[in-house]
Amino acid sequence: MKEKILEIWPEINWIKDDELREKVTNSWIYAIENSVLTAEDLEKIPFSLLIKDCKISFMNHKRTCVQLAVEMANIMKKNFGDEIKIDMDTLIAGAILIDIGKLLEYEIVDGKLTTSSAGKLVRHPFSGLAIAAKFDLSPEIQHIVGTHSKEGDLGKRTVESIVVNHADFVSFDPFRPEVTI
Repeated sequence: MKEKILEIWPEINWIKDDELREKVTNSWIYAIENSVLTAEDLEKIPFSLLIKDCKISFMNHKRTCVQLAVEMANIMKKNFGDEIKIDMDTLIAGAILIDIGKLLEYEIVDGKLTTSSAGKLVRHPFSGLAIAAKFDLSPEIQHIVGTHSKEGDLGKRTVESIVVNHADFVSFDPFRPEVTI
């Protein structure tokens, strides 16, 4: 399973810290083993059930979000220098994990992917945070997972969480017909 995770998530290898890389990989193994979905399904299912006829896959959206977050952080570090501190391993790990809870949120009914009753009660930022905690990921990474979506809008975010939140919505909002012209 580890090889399959690293195949769908080559960005995991961007994490420099060996122990952190292993924890992120193990988190994904756990999520897939406890999901109705397979690793292969993630390359096919839509990244959101909120967008009718969404043609962008879960993994395409996820990889785009991670790549955007890294690029934004690198530009910020280049332009702001010592005025900003960004922990790249934390940012990358958090970005890779933000939607991991969706794997526990879904069920298949009559051959169709849908959100389960439990998934409606415990949205993916919460179940994802629980997975991150289960694998002893730092509070900073748990914070990114828990605050990446609207659930985090009422509190303060770390710099890494701000970057990941914006990368997530930059790769989500253009596909929402109620947002675009």
